[in-house]
Amino acid sequence: MKKSLIIALTFIMATNMFAELYNIQTPNMSLVIDASKGKKANFVYFGPQLSSRELNSLQTTRGSRMDLYMPYGMHCTSESAMAMTHADGNKTTELFIDNISEKKQAITARNGKNASGTHLIIDMSDPSYKTAVSLHYFAYSDVDMIETWTEIKNKEKKEVLLTQYSSGVLPIRRGNVYLSHLYGSWGNEGRLSSEKIEPGMKVIKNRDGVRNAHTDHAEVMFSLDGTPTENTGAVIGAALCYSGNYKLRIDTDDSDFHYFFAGINEDNSEYHLMPNEVFVTPPLALTYSNEGLSGASRNFHKWGRNYMLANGNKERKILLNSWEGVYFDINQKGMDQMMNDIASMGGELFVMDDGWFGDKYPRKTDNSSLGDWVVDKNKLPEGIEGLLRDAKKHGIKFGIWIEPEMANTTSELYEKHPDWIIKASNRQIVQGRGGTQVVLDLSNPKVQDYVFSIVDNLMTKYPEINYIKWDANMSIASHGSQYLSSDRQSHLYIEYHRGLESVCKRIRAKYPDLTIQACASGGGRANWGVLPYFDEFWVSDDTDALQRIFLQWGTSYFFPSIAMASHISDAPNHQTHRTIPLKFRIDVAMTGRLGMEIQPKKMSEDEKALCRKAIEEYKTVRPVIQMGDIYRLNSPYDEDNVASLMYVSENKNQAVFYWYKMRTFINEHLPRIKMQGLDPNKYYTIHELNRIDVRPLPYEGKSFSGAYLMNNGLDIPNNHSVAGQNQSDWSSRVLSLTTE
Repeated sequence: MKKSLIIALTFIMATNMFAELYNIQTPNMSLVIDASKGKKANFVYFGPQLSSRELNSLQTTRGSRMDLYMPYGMHCTSESAMAMTHADGNKTTELFIDNISEKKQAITARNGKNASGTHLIIDMSDPSYKTAVSLHYFAYSDVDMIETWTEIKNKEKKEVLLTQYSSGVLPIRRGNVYLSHLYGSWGNEGRLSSEKIEPGMKVIKNRDGVRNAHTDHAEVMFSLDGTPTENTGAVIGAALCYSGNYKLRIDTDDSDFHYFFAGINEDNSEYHLMPNEVFVTPPLALTYSNEGLSGASRNFHKWGRNYMLANGNKERKILLNSWEGVYFDINQKGMDQMMNDIASMGGELFVMDDGWFGDKYPRKTDNSSLGDWVVDKNKLPEGIEGLLRDAKKHGIKFGIWIEPEMANTTSELYEKHPDWIIKASNRQIVQGRGGTQVVLDLSNPKVQDYVFSIVDNLMTKYPEINYIKWDANMSIASHGSQYLSSDRQSHLYIEYHRGLESVCKRIRAKYPDLTIQACASGGGRANWGVLPYFDEFWVSDDTDALQRIFLQWGTSYFFPSIAMASHISDAPNHQTHRTIPLKFRIDVAMTGRLGMEIQPKKMSEDEKALCRKAIEEYKTVRPVIQMGDIYRLNSPYDEDNVASLMYVSENKNQAVFYWYKMRTFINEHLPRIKMQGLDPNKYYTIHELNRIDVRPLPYEGKSFSGAYLMNNGLDIPNNHSVAGQNQSDWSSRVLSLTTE
């Protein structure tokens, strides 16, 4: 057996004459399950694709529990995947296999694209209570991803109470296993943490109710060979595709395995399952790579672009967003000026942010008007029609900001429909941003219709709108639905996201080509639950280029650059007040979907010229940045003062290399960065993008083999060669590599 199959990446159990093994495969992975009728389902193996000979040679695992899906009650000392209280009060459940089906199948992926693969369904039931549980596994035929989800059906005569309902379980062989995951807060999202998994329980959770990616993420990676490395080593990646509260558990007991559970957070969300009702959990996506963390990321990115992200293979436009340029100071003349400026620099889209709406309560600050989506005629006397006319005049597209899930108590909407907000009975309203913000109750079908109508009315009246920025700036602050009955209040968190998904599906069905950004106080909705209905997300409200290196580094673990909105902002920065040269800000923003978040009329002509040049050059490499394979080379978390990554086209004919110096010291010695992902036998010509140096780099226009660049790398100067008045302590480089 291959060495890679012997180490901790394998999940192995008995293969004997009574076992019925099902081996579902992607191009490079195998998932093997023992599913014998009348017995319990068990994990056997997950890792590199197995040959038939290897499949027949799998060895026995002893002293460990390998249940595919662990119900609570008959083994109370172990962590469970599912728990329920039956109609008679019994809390125990046992599941035995009734039927197994495996078939090649074409499905409609969550973003509406066609996908083919293998679909394994394992139907189980409790012989005493008739509870039915179906485990689904879908293995894609062209990407290395397997999605698993669970369907729980109540076949009893009365309702049952679900108190736990994981999407899936994965045993991981104990060893020198490390967990990598993302954490953070507003303005500091996507921070990377890597830690060795020790005995006990590790829990990653969210309870925001609306947004779920600020403080933690529902995506993780397991490095099976010890300390995580970017481009070598066995790695398992997992992502719960859900927009609401989640809970990830890693239980390390006295067995030989870590047990990974992922699903909706059941805290205060007990679910009353009616007779014949089916509860469907969100998918849990699983991948494996023997090319390190970056290899697992490439699997997530390809799957995401093809099957999860709205319009995932369509190039994104270069835009200017008005927010940091003018904040709430929206007016017709100012918008026209900003459109002219971005058009003159080669941009393709202008987005008018918050502050354009409100009649009785004009939106001048953040304490009023949400819900009243009518144009403020004092600010915009020519309305949206005038803005669309000006955009057309400048040869660009137009976009607009909305926050449809929210309202202010100072609004006409709240005055008409106070019963539409989330509020606990017999309690005062808990209000958020501006002291007046509240969340609309999307469990209510009337609210769902209203939220849909916000987008539908805009697009019906103004079909030339090209882009919508959809914001969500508040959590569920107090638990209470004025729509749900008193005995269904525990359904609020779940029904909210069912309602959100229903609205999003309606919007996408009617407006499939509309570009929509998921913004939620920054990066609060960077998750694979909402992205099938959104084209991109706002990584963070923090636009500081230095901090963005860290934010975007972590976010890239699970999300492709095409979905990561990254903007050139002002100096001093509006969040950190750090002054960073424009060149560095541009080079950082160019690692994602390039945009600007600035007031161009405050820029000098030299600054505009540099942005114009950068936008022109970005367009030449946009396909490889937005659709290429990522290789993270040198982490900013390594504290050796250099961060570096690159994107490589699928055919390996083009690449873009990024290099950032984090701090400046006298007589500093920086590491030489070796490239990755190139064809060793091809020759690549080097061209620096966004150059500000008076002299070109010594290798400008010269060619090197992929083997040389991957074995040696290029020496990057520590500083820029610029005129004295332009010297600074910042340094960054972007290199374009093209084959001869």
